[in-house]
Amino acid sequence: MRRKEKEITDKTVIESIILSSFLCRLALSEDNHPYIVPLCFGYEDNTLYFHSAREGKKLDILRNNNNICFEFDIDHQVVEAEDACGCSMNYRSVIGFGNASIIDDPKVKIKAINAIIQRYAGKPLKYTKAKLKDTVIIMVEIEGITGKKSGY
Repeated sequence: MRRKEKEITDKTVIESIILSSFLCRLALSEDNHPYIVPLCFGYEDNTLYFHSAREGKKLDILRNNNNICFEFDIDHQVVEAEDACGCSMNYRSVIGFGNASIIDDPKVKIKAINAIIQRYAGKPLKYTKAKLKDTVIIMVEIEGITGKKSGY
């Protein structure tokens, strides 16, 4: 990181940013063309979970290239200045890399769906076996991660 004074290295702080984020931006690449999608997520044990329909562009890309990048950001605040070039933004963010895999194991799918539901509903919710079967789970084991802050 070029500006070391803005770097966040404390794993606890990085996890707090992830857990405070409303969504995760997942970046993929197909034939050297970037593709980014905002997703609801679950996070446990250095692993991200996403749910998906059985078909779609992100799955098509992942089946050919499972290398991903992800991003979270929180605490946005514009900092105004007299001069337009002096304006800035306060924020905290996390960027990381990993390999995505599409999960078929029912036990892992249940764990992932429960993590996502708990994150957004704050409590367990019911779902049918048919819905579980129709849901695709994307699992990302985080290989590298860094945090950055400005103004905090």
